[in-house]
Amino acid sequence: MSYKKILENFPLLDSGQIQKIKSLKLIYDHYNKNINLISRKDFNFFYERHVLHSLSIAKIISFKDDSDIMDLGTGGGFPGIPLAIYFPQVNFILIDSIKKKTDCIKKIAKELNLVNIKVINSRAEDVQLKFDFVMSRAVAPMFKLYKWSNNKIKIIDKNQLKNGLICLKGGDMEKEFKLFKKKCKIYNISNYFKDEFFETKKILHCPI
Repeated sequence: MSYKKILENFPLLDSGQIQKIKSLKLIYDHYNKNINLISRKDFNFFYERHVLHSLSIAKIISFKDDSDIMDLGTGGGFPGIPLAIYFPQVNFILIDSIKKKTDCIKKIAKELNLVNIKVINSRAEDVQLKFDFVMSRAVAPMFKLYKWSNNKIKIIDKNQLKNGLICLKGGDMEKEFKLFKKKCKIYNISNYFKDEFFETKKILHCPI
């Protein structure tokens, strides 16, 4: 899959955003040779499994300008970096406890001139900030994410979804989310993207 698949699904991107999306794979290829930001076996599926997957969140919510979003356990910068490109007027704080990864993500954000990104090397539970939403992608079980995020969510809602957790998850989640069924709304990403990879992928919105 090339970057053009992103343009097919998000046709309103401007020329600056398109250029950033287009350059993402080359930039990541450079840094991935020194630090394993993305699994080597996954790299051929970069735009599908990382960029498009991250941008699926934009199918369920259009963040208002000046919203504050935390990417908890950002790893290689997903979903934070693609969403920061898509929402240039939204503030993204990318958190990870592995310093060599956060150092690398800072360089990538600078190369892309993403001035709406701040990268912090820290454990999520040690961050003393408030956000409209905390996002994560397959970082930890839901009960841990909820615990880590519980005291980090702003009280006043300004987006169409209530403030809280937005998680990218996959596979059979029945057991994991038994305790959260009444709290969370589940969105099937296959409703937005028809690629086989997304058949079991879901977005969970859990108000806090």
